[in-house]
Amino acid sequence: MNLSKSSVETLIDLVEIKLSCVEVYDRDDSRELINLQRCKDELARMIGRAETAPAELIAIRQRGRRRGRRPSA
Repeated sequence: MNLSKSSVETLIDLVEIKLSCVEVYDRDDSRELINLQRCKDELARMIGRAETAPAELIAIRQRGRRRGRRPSA
C-alpha cells in the first residue's frame, strides 16, 4: 500500500493527538499507549523520520505503573 508523505504526516498527527489524550490507569491503557507509539514510529519510518528511543517506551510504561489506579466516580 502506498501513501503520500502528506497522508502519512496527517496520520502521525492523528496518532500524536490520540497519544496526548490517553490516560494510563491500568495494563490495558499502557498497552494501548505502547501500541500507539509503535504505530507512530512505523509511520515515521515510512517517511524517513527518526523513531522513539526504547528508553522513552520504558518511561511510558513506568508512568502507567505510577498512576496505577482509576479515580473514583
